[in-house]
Amino acid sequence: MKQVSLFAIMALVFVGSTAFAQDKKAFNIDNSNIALAGYSPVSYLDLGIAQKGNKAYKSEYQKVVYYFTSAEQKASFDKNPKKYLPQYGGYCAFGVYAGAKFRPDPNKFIVKDGKYFLYLYNIELDAQELWLNEKNHQKLVNTANNNWKNLKATYN
Repeated sequence: MKQVSLFAIMALVFVGSTAFAQDKKAFNIDNSNIALAGYSPVSYLDLGIAQKGNKAYKSEYQKVVYYFTSAEQKASFDKNPKKYLPQYGGYCAFGVYAGAKFRPDPNKFIVKDGKYFLYLYNIELDAQELWLNEKNHQKLVNTANNNWKNLKATYN
């Protein structure tokens, strides 16, 4: 992706996505501390699908609440919660790559190398498509990882 087009795209994100503007939290949670808009982190990683969890099956990890679709999913998470945490606190991976935190669409994600990445999607922008079009996943991850260190520290 050309440098100029990246800046144009990110300008669109910043201007057109004020509803998804940066939060002052390290984790993308609602006012009840529920992560992933109630979607199951185990479904993303183990099944490769987005599934809304059920509040009857919930766990808390680092003061953040996660919902699951079954007792089995909850047990998997409870055995190894770090394995199931979303990349970049559940914020849009492409936004973090660009140096900002945006709330993703829980149905826009990819699973790669044992991790899952969520993406912003609205009428103006499909961040998942931008990420996939880049073709160099590791380059994007490396930049996003470096940016996340600063974003997480700044907004904790």
